[in-house]
Order: sequence, then structure tokens, then C-alpha cells
Amino acid sequence: MNEQFAKYFQEQGFTTQTPVQKEVIPALAAGKNVVGLAPTGSGKTLAYVLPLLEKVLPGDGPQVVILAPSQELAVQITGVTQAWAQLVDVKVQALIGGANIRRQVEKLRHDRPEVVVGTPGRVNDLITAKRVKMHRVTAIVMDEADALLAEEASRELCRTIVSHAHADVQLGFFSATATPILDELHRWFGVQITRIDVRATDHTQGAVTHYMVAVPTRKRVDALRKLARMPQMRALVFCSQTATVRELTAKLQYHHVPVAALVSGMNHQGRAHALSSLRKGEIKLLLTTDVAARGLDLPGLPAVINYDIARDLRTYVHRVGRTGRMGATGTVINLGNEHQLRSFRQLIRPNGYSVVDGMIVHGELVEGKRLRPAKNKQSAPVKQEQQQPAESERKKHRKNRRRNQKNKGMRRKRRS
Repeated sequence: MNEQFAKYFQEQGFTTQTPVQKEVIPALAAGKNVVGLAPTGSGKTLAYVLPLLEKVLPGDGPQVVILAPSQELAVQITGVTQAWAQLVDVKVQALIGGANIRRQVEKLRHDRPEVVVGTPGRVNDLITAKRVKMHRVTAIVMDEADALLAEEASRELCRTIVSHAHADVQLGFFSATATPILDELHRWFGVQITRIDVRATDHTQGAVTHYMVAVPTRKRVDALRKLARMPQMRALVFCSQTATVRELTAKLQYHHVPVAALVSGMNHQGRAHALSSLRKGEIKLLLTTDVAARGLDLPGLPAVINYDIARDLRTYVHRVGRTGRMGATGTVINLGNEHQLRSFRQLIRPNGYSVVDGMIVHGELVEGKRLRPAKNKQSAPVKQEQQQPAESERKKHRKNRRRNQKNKGMRRKRRS
């Protein structure tokens, strides 16, 4: 790390490099192709930004391309990179879909940035239009690579972008979770990859409490309203579908709950305003989907709420990584009925998460399980004890029986 970076590193309050930074920075500085696996919020962005910025020649046009699966993540990476790039007189530009492409082209021509950060679709469009020159690009990084390479269309876009650069271009792939595609990078990109995995040794994440709150499906909206009324509540709420996000947002706004939505298809200004509102505390809940919130860094976010239970462990890891970042504490609240929560417990058990039962009582989230009311069982009729007849009654009964027998005998004699 050069002197300027080292000084700024300390000014930002960092005392030591995180495990992923200690491993990745020297590997990239040595020119190796790297796949880096580390928990969310562990400093992966600086791990690849710092060594690559040191190789950039100011004024020489695009030399580093960073790809991200979402617009928000691309903008976020741009902001982090710019803060360090200005120390070495390097310019950075975001190239994302949803923004005005003409303005992006004008800025490219005027600024000639050395680092471009963007989504694969927009970056590829500008390469094809010969607005982004790739002949001097020395490094290409794919952040959240598991998401970028998961689907065939996105994977082919990334391969196309790489094909426009020189054959010896340096490649970096970073993620919080390992997927089969990350074991096949040599086949897809034709290079040898150095694997760096610090997930087992990285303890930068703060203490995060994972709650399971049993709520019938029809009552989950009411549960969100109660959570939003908590004084310090500020949370990212995950839903499985965009339609659910829109429906929930409308219902909560009708009840005057300060919320906003973050979904695919929103323009850049709308997305930026929603994120800013959550950071400033102007809203309590930001409703989103896994795709729209991928890789978001929301410093000091107190909580994550899973309105819809995560479908797999990889999805859960990325969701809960939005809270408890860089040593801060956090809370994860999973809403579901009893069947969903049983399946959820089985899902996350192999990853070692410690989960507690929780319930919302008097405006607070507390540990404990709400007991179901006992079913009213119809009590069996109480058999009344037959009273033993008194002695006088027994005598009377015997006397009547003898009389009846005597009369019966007299009737038989008459018939005969």
C-alpha cells in the first residue's frame, strides 16, 4: 500500500487490514487472477480497489473495469473507489442502466476516466458503440460474481466484455458465498485462478441476533406495522417478488407507516432517494427483493426483516449481511407460520446460525415463544354417583318383588 493510501486508511479509522484485504491485496499486486470469498461487509471492495489503483496510469483512458449485478451496487462501488482514486489523480465513472446514456457518453469523452464501474448490459452496449475503449484495460473485476455468473445471459455478457480486452487481462471475482460456477472459472474464462477463502477465519461481523417470529400469513402486515412503530427501528425488508413489495408498500402507506420500495425497473433518482431516506431515518422500512438489494452497503443498519423466508442458504447469507457489518451489532427478524419456520430452521442449521424464538409484546421484540391457546375439549359428562338406597327402600323393594312373584303364580293357575 502506497504512502497516500496508508495515511488515508488511518484517517478513515481503520487500524488494521481485514483478513480478505491481507490475502487479496498482495495477490492482485502480483498480477494473479483471484477469486476472493469473504463475509459481507468485510472490506472486499478495498481489497481489490487499492492494488489495482496503484497500477493505473493517470490520463491513459480506461484501464480497470468493475462489473456489478445491480445499479445500486455499481453506484456504491463508484463512491468508494472515487474516494481513494482522487488521492492518485485517477477518475472514476459509473456506467449503469436506467441512467441517461447520452450523458454517460459525453462524460466519457470529456473526462476519459481510468476506472469504469457498471452493470454488464450498459458496459457492453458502450463497448459495442466504441465509447469505452478496451485496448488499455489491464484488469476486470466482477463483484458479487456468484450473482453475475449464475444465469447464462449475464454470464455470456461478462465473457463478451472480457473478450474485448487483451488475452492477458487480469481477472478478479468476489463473493460472500461459494457456488459451483466459481469452481469452473478456469473453464469459462480460460485462465488459472487463485482461490482465497477467508470466510472461516474472518470475524469482522458484529453480534447479530436471528429471531424467528411465528405469525400467520394473514397477520404479517400487522407484524410489520408493529415493528415499524418501535422507536429505533430502521430495516431492510425482503420479499420474494416485486409484486409483493408494491402491494405491501401500498398497504403500509395507507396506514401512515413511513416506508419506501426499492425494486428493479425504478429509475436511478427513485432508487437513490429511497436509499437516502432509509440512511437518514426518514423512513422506517425499505421494502425490496434479493435482486434489487444485492451487495448494498447501509452503514449501521439496525435490522433486516425477512417478510418472505429465504428460499436457500445462499440467499439468506446475502440478506443478513446487510446488518452487523464491520463489527456493528444487528438484528434479523424472520416472519413465518409454524410450518415455514420449521423448514427455515432446518435450512440454516448447517451454517451454524444461532436462532431464537421471538415475539412482539407491547411494542418490543423479546425472546420467547407465544403459546397457542389450549383447545377447548368437551368435557365428558360427569356421571352422578348412584346413591345407595336407604334400608327402608330396600325392604319395600323386596316386599314388592315377593308380591309380584306371588301374583304371577296365581295367574298361571287360573290359565291352567
